[in-house]
Amino acid sequence: MVVRQHRSKGGARAVCALAVVGVMAATAGCSAGGGGDRAVADERGGADSLDAVRRAAAVLAGTASGTGTAAVAGTAPESGTGTVAGTAEVRTSMETAAGGTRVTIRGRGTYDFRTRTGWFTVVLPKDAAGEDEHRPITELLAPGTLYMKNRGAGVPADKWVRVDTAALEDGNLVTGGVTDPMAAAELLRGARQVTYEGKSELAGVAVRHYRGTADIGLAAREAAPGSRGVLAAAAKGFSKNTVPFDAYLDEQGRLRKVRHRFSFANEGPAVEVVSTTLLFGFGVPVSVRLPDGPDIYTGQIRQR
Repeated sequence: MVVRQHRSKGGARAVCALAVVGVMAATAGCSAGGGGDRAVADERGGADSLDAVRRAAAVLAGTASGTGTAAVAGTAPESGTGTVAGTAEVRTSMETAAGGTRVTIRGRGTYDFRTRTGWFTVVLPKDAAGEDEHRPITELLAPGTLYMKNRGAGVPADKWVRVDTAALEDGNLVTGGVTDPMAAAELLRGARQVTYEGKSELAGVAVRHYRGTADIGLAAREAAPGSRGVLAAAAKGFSKNTVPFDAYLDEQGRLRKVRHRFSFANEGPAVEVVSTTLLFGFGVPVSVRLPDGPDIYTGQIRQR
């Protein structure tokens, strides 16, 4: 595992990237690929597609307003448990490709969109850490903060690494190997170019498929207060401000799957990163206990 550190504007050192065999890096002046600025009306209802995509984050958090099923989806449990939605089980994958090398990092966990907290187990592919096997990394997400355990790179196995996500040059869109589910959804608030691709089925659930580009700067301005900092950091860190996406929404307007395609231009070969977030099991209980001060590692993180 390669750990890179950069100084933030305030002079504090922050972990900048979770890189696998040197393939993935989040650095200043990166280039996020993408299309244009114009909202495109689809044949089925014009701006309805744009509105549905932009509302996805509010629907997940249960804060959507207005009429229709999307406005109340945040209060509807997925099963008959009586549990209020706003939480979900999550599966993620982050695939990187550079110079003919392709690596995939996978994650699984649960997330609460109302409190913006969650936990994940992140699995690196074999040999990705320079050894035959690497223990899964445990990640805890909280507003503005990422905690990682089993981080490697000289960090004791029983200690956590704490990262200020607003200090990261990508706002933790790719840094941790798992895109924060709330940030993934909030990016869609910046949708400027959306087309409706038709209906399909995802794990037995009927969904509508939308494709377009998201403007990170617009998403930062339109996002809920808890998400603005990380998206604003990402908007400043990329040389281009648009990211292509595919989003799949169910009949209640809830985001079921989103795929973002990031393109980074570094000194070496161009790096393509495809981040996919899959949501299901709405209403699942989520319990996150953040580490205490003595459990957080404050020493030097080894660089390779």
